[in-house]
Parts: sequence; C-alpha cells; structure tokens
Amino acid sequence: MQQSILILGACGQIGTELTLALRERYGNENVIASDIREGSDSLMNSGPFEILDATSYDAVEEIVMLYEVSEVYLMAAMLSATAEKFPERAWNLNMNSLFNVLNLAKENKIEKIFWPSSIAVFGKNTPKENTPQHTLMEPSTVYGISKQTGERWCAYYYSKYGVDVRSVRYPGLISWKTQPGGGTTDYAVEIYLQALEEGTYNCFLKEDTALPMMFMDDAIRAAIELMESEGEKLSIRSSYNLGAMSFTPGEIAWSIKNHLPEFSISYEPDFRQAIADSWPSSIDDSQARQDWGWQPEFDLEKTTAEMLKQLRTLN
Repeated sequence: MQQSILILGACGQIGTELTLALRERYGNENVIASDIREGSDSLMNSGPFEILDATSYDAVEEIVMLYEVSEVYLMAAMLSATAEKFPERAWNLNMNSLFNVLNLAKENKIEKIFWPSSIAVFGKNTPKENTPQHTLMEPSTVYGISKQTGERWCAYYYSKYGVDVRSVRYPGLISWKTQPGGGTTDYAVEIYLQALEEGTYNCFLKEDTALPMMFMDDAIRAAIELMESEGEKLSIRSSYNLGAMSFTPGEIAWSIKNHLPEFSISYEPDFRQAIADSWPSSIDDSQARQDWGWQPEFDLEKTTAEMLKQLRTLN
C-alpha cells in the first residue's frame, strides 16, 4: 500500500520545497500539504492541501485519519529572530505541534516522524569550531530552547514508547524559491536578492561572523534520505548534526563579487548579532555521515552560482 505523507507547515521556507520534492518522489496525491494559510500556486495546485493548525491535536488527528497518514514531516515553527519578539507564541507553536505528532505516533496513528532541530540548540559555551554531536548546549534564544527541549522529548518518546522520530540540526538554509522566514541566517538569502536588485547590501551581522550554512537542495535531500534510512542504522534519536559549508558575510560578498564585480556590502549589526555569536561557526556531522551516508553537494561557490542564476530567471 502506498504511504501517505502529511507536511505540517508546508508553506514555510523548507516546507514548500520539501512538499514539492516529496510529491515528485512519492506521487502528488500521496503527499498532503497543510498550513494555517494558503501557499504558492505550485504547492496549492500540485496536490492535496488542508488549512490546519498544527497546535490543535484534534485537527491534526482528523487529517491523519482522513488521509490514512503514515508519515508526518513537522515543519511548522517560529524561527529565531521572530521568536525573540513573541516568546510565548513561539514556545506554544514549537512545542505543542511537536507533542501532537509524538502523541499520535505513541497511539500508533502514524508510523514515522521527521522533525527539524537547529544549530540554535547550541550556546556561547559550546565549542564553536567543529561543534561535536554530543556537547554542552545552553541555548540563549527562545527558538533554541524550544529545539533543545524538543530533542529531549524526541529521544524520550523513542526510548519510552518506541516512537520512530528522526531529526537533523539544520544550519542556516539558502534558497531562491521562497522568501526568508525570520531567521538569523536570513542574510545569506537576502544578500543575493539585494545584489541583483540594488547592487549593494547592508548586513545585520558583522563581516567576520562565520556560521554553518546549507543550500536548500541539500537540506531537502537530507530529510528524505534520513526518513528512508533503515531504523536500526540510526544511533541518534535526539537530532543529528548536519553540515555542508561555513562562511562569513565577507566571504559570501566576495563570492558574489566574482559574478557581480560592482557589488558592495556594508555592515550594521543589530540584535541578531548576539544570536549569531552564540552559535557554532562549523559543525562536525561525522555521525550522520557514518550512520546514513550523509554527504552535501553544494559548497559556497556552487551555491552562489546557482542562486544568482535562478534569481535572474525570476526577474
């Protein structure tokens, strides 16, 4: 029997592209997109869509039963910079939505869950270079606190109830298809847009702030590969470190100047600088590589070339 997959938060930065990738892989009718608002035409027109509040257990359960859902990708979340402005709303969304799908799996109403964590789980006392899989965390943001807490609940539900939940700690994500969603690493998307539209960019982080980043194609592939991996091979049931590349605003600016020599950048750090300072500058993802064969395909130069090429086609 063909599996039925539900995406919660399908209209977000990751959710949109993940939905389309899953529909291409498993068939349009087998992947149900859902969110509290409607999304892009490509998402809405390519398969089933439901208006759905991920924080409502009854509403999520109803859709799970209606479509006989076997797998859930929980992408609904309030991201780092936005969450700092609305702490309680962020906590309620990020935690209640996770409890809902964990409990549905505990009750054997779904078989498998993907839930993304983040490098936001790390804090200022975490080793910044080549941050290990197991290390001191101490997150300092609402988003990071909710993700660290979520990791512990995922591991608990796996060990206590046998819930098959799988997770990766995403770095900053770069995509040309969807608008940034209120994250601290959003500058790495905005800079390409501004480079083409204005020829200049005023960055909200310092020039030398190195952060782990990933092109969206790699991020989507990582989620699908992890979900398709054999469960007995997975040694991490909290969340896997996931890496691809690390760079600073200065380095991404230079990569853009190789394509657009007249591009210029200025720096005006704001409250997001303190968030970035608490995060790692590079990630050790050797456990993911060992357990399920993770391997990124995009480095900075390949990412810059692809971003500028694709964004040009939109103008």
